[in-house]
Amino acid sequence: MRDVAAAASVSVGTVSNVLNSPDKVAPATVARVQAAIDRLGFVRNDAARQLRAGRSRCVGLVVLDVGNPFFTDIARAAERRAGDHDLTVLLGTSDDDVSREQAYIDAFDEQRVFGLLVSPIGDDLDRLDALRRRGTPVILVDRDAGGSPFDSVAVDDIAGGRLAVSHLCATGRRRIAFVGGPAGLRQVADRRRGAADAVADVDGATLEVVETASLSVLAGREIGAALIRRGPHDRPDAVFCANDLLAIGVLQAFTMLGGPVRVPDDIALIGYDDIDFARSAVVPLSSIRQPTARIGATAVDLLIAAADDDPRRHMPSNPVFQPELVARASTGG
Repeated sequence: MRDVAAAASVSVGTVSNVLNSPDKVAPATVARVQAAIDRLGFVRNDAARQLRAGRSRCVGLVVLDVGNPFFTDIARAAERRAGDHDLTVLLGTSDDDVSREQAYIDAFDEQRVFGLLVSPIGDDLDRLDALRRRGTPVILVDRDAGGSPFDSVAVDDIAGGRLAVSHLCATGRRRIAFVGGPAGLRQVADRRRGAADAVADVDGATLEVVETASLSVLAGREIGAALIRRGPHDRPDAVFCANDLLAIGVLQAFTMLGGPVRVPDDIALIGYDDIDFARSAVVPLSSIRQPTARIGATAVDLLIAAADDDPRRHMPSNPVFQPELVARASTGG
């Protein structure tokens, strides 16, 4: 900064103002300082800036699977909102691995991030709570933390599961299969619970649970292939997948492997998340839509509010959005 100040014939304080509060400096001076910065190749030392401020201008975001467009859309929305506040989002994916999630939390803690947005794998939140109590805001994403000390933003997945299966039953389906896993994921458990609630309200309806090791296209293909191998009377007449990637995999198995299963004639199929690929599938996929843009933006808003508040008096906020049914050809809609 001293080199820049000398090159621009201004004080170090003026350079600091240009970098941090340019509205306080005359436009001609800003232009002169910026020209010196460009000529010298000056890059601000954020580590030194961080030592002075006590925290960085970076936000840590840990999601379950960055390959899932649902989380990609949330990350994109969070980046946009964070940019409005001169914050940068650093993204990590846990891949449903608790140790990997822990490693990211520790790394972001060491970097003294402005705050942490995390979609946790399990229910053990002690490490996150310790981080929060030390003054780093922590927002749970895609997880309702109502009644806890955490701020959170989520969608009512029980309502979403109920909505999906109620739609299948309304089209005349009665032998419903729920496909999803691992069962320990809160989102999967809640969607399954909603599916069970909907089945309980319809005479003659049954729910078969097919657990998967992951929420991936490949896992869906394996389930689809297994359904093809069953006899016609042993198959469900509708499948509700815990996310769209699974549903697309099931659909791919039916179309790639051929055989006697047609969608929706023989088996109706519905997913969850309404990712972009759902509407462009070979049979457009019915799905339960989540407001990803609102989730990502709201998570950052909650983070900034928590950062500005006294942590000893902060009252957590836990907005829960409602999902929406999008009926397409895969359920005859």
